[in-house]
Amino acid sequence: MRNAFLLIFTVLLLFSCNEYQKVLKNEDVKAKYDLAERYYNEGDYKRAKRLFEQIAPKYVGKPQGERVMFFFADSYFKTGDYYLSGYQFERFIKSYPKSDKMQEATFLGAKSYYELSPKYSLDQTDTDKALSRLQTFINTYPESEFFAEANEMAQELTRKKEKKQVEIGKQFDKLGEFNFPILISAITALDNFVAENPGSPYREEALFHKLKATTNLALNSTVIKKEERVEEAIAAYRALMKAYPESAFKKDANNLYKTLQREQKQLSK
Repeated sequence: MRNAFLLIFTVLLLFSCNEYQKVLKNEDVKAKYDLAERYYNEGDYKRAKRLFEQIAPKYVGKPQGERVMFFFADSYFKTGDYYLSGYQFERFIKSYPKSDKMQEATFLGAKSYYELSPKYSLDQTDTDKALSRLQTFINTYPESEFFAEANEMAQELTRKKEKKQVEIGKQFDKLGEFNFPILISAITALDNFVAENPGSPYREEALFHKLKATTNLALNSTVIKKEERVEEAIAAYRALMKAYPESAFKKDANNLYKTLQREQKQLSK
């Protein structure tokens, strides 16, 4: 029975391959359309994609063109070719703005760029594209079945961008230990982040690193500027403690504060 099953499977596989190769090389557009749709419905998106690629230009302006273009874009998405799926879904949206598939195409186009979004330390161009398209979808289709997933993806990408912003500030802080212009850039970057992202999970970390940067700047300043900068660093400490009384950075923050207090007393003498 097992051998018989393997034999039947092999014969069907060979027939399928021969059928695919035959239609692929054929000039019959209708035969390609029918086989492409069959492969698509069976989940064989790789073969479907190849056939849709051949016939898509032939159906531009025809009644079946909308169906072909959507399946073509979705075949790219289903096979993980997200650059091309994003591009093809954008073409579909521009070509068929009144399509019943508009909502799904808008979502999948946005999701294509979401899938392309790299880790936070790399260039975030695709993240920006994904966020822009996801926001458009969220604003346009608040009742969509895809709304919750789109909102979750948008939040994830927002957190990724926030993480990158904080890391830039931290890197400036590290590089600026003996370089005042870079240290001032760190403080500015962290200040901007805190102001622009009040609900971010990275806000506590940003406030702490601002305290570190302002303390470092104060302790290494000239006598003329030191008093003012010590006060600014103490203000940064108080801002952290007010927002996060039980901060994970409390021990280190308290040590920095004690150093600042000693410096302040020394200056007053």
